[in-house]
Amino acid sequence: MPKSIDELRREHDFLICIDSDGCVYDSMEVKHKECFCPATVNVWELQGIAKYAREAYEYVNLYSRSRGANRFPALVECVDLLRDRPEVTARGTRLPDMEPLRRWIAAESKLGNPALVAYCAAHPDDELMAQTLRWSNEVNANVERLVRGVPPFPCVRESLAGMQGRADVIVVSGTPTPALLREWEEHDIAKYVKSICGQEVGTKKQVIARAKELGYDDGKVLMIGDAPGDHSAAAGNNALFFPINPGAEESSWQSFYDEALARFFDGAYDSDYAAGLLDKFYTYLPETPPWKR
Repeated sequence: MPKSIDELRREHDFLICIDSDGCVYDSMEVKHKECFCPATVNVWELQGIAKYAREAYEYVNLYSRSRGANRFPALVECVDLLRDRPEVTARGTRLPDMEPLRRWIAAESKLGNPALVAYCAAHPDDELMAQTLRWSNEVNANVERLVRGVPPFPCVRESLAGMQGRADVIVVSGTPTPALLREWEEHDIAKYVKSICGQEVGTKKQVIARAKELGYDDGKVLMIGDAPGDHSAAAGNNALFFPINPGAEESSWQSFYDEALARFFDGAYDSDYAAGLLDKFYTYLPETPPWKR
């Protein structure tokens, strides 16, 4: 059974951190299109602009450089994009004032339901935040009800097995920990990792930093992820980064298994190799929404 980050102990010289949704599992599409987006339209009463809400939500969470962002900042970005669309303005749809959520995001280091529940209990008159909690709860209920039977990408299991005995491996994700535990245990790969850290533990950057405190040297810490936030979390800790390219996940994992893992262990994960991977990665994630191009 994976341990909490507080119980983690260094057993090897190498540390490998792995994201989950969209990286290990092809779950981003089903979660965002079937779970997050319907909850967003329902709870925030966006039925009159559902088409535009879906476009904005999928762009932010799947097809842009915001991919993989925590659900709460992603929600704010989605509403901001809708507010700027002339089509939405023309329909007269009333969009929520997200300033209370912006302030909470800026002040809170652990952007998850436990922190939000505590905030709402301490601020019972904050209607926007209460609505945010209803939305987040509905998202979680949708995920628990609908997301199942999504196996890891090919070469994930082989890669995890190849890390055993050489690296300490942890999951570092913005998904709630209970969902992560359920998914990793469902497919019998939780046995390959020492800790599973979801959004309640802290940001990805914070979790990697806490793990590094156990004494791993720079050059011996690697983050595997499918989103720019994963790259930023790695860079903020002087860690290496291996990108799983959105839409090309199978070939990315094949490349990791065939080449990158050995390079990492052999000390051959040099700057030129890493830069080439990164340049290719960002070609998959546009900076401008399609309706503005």
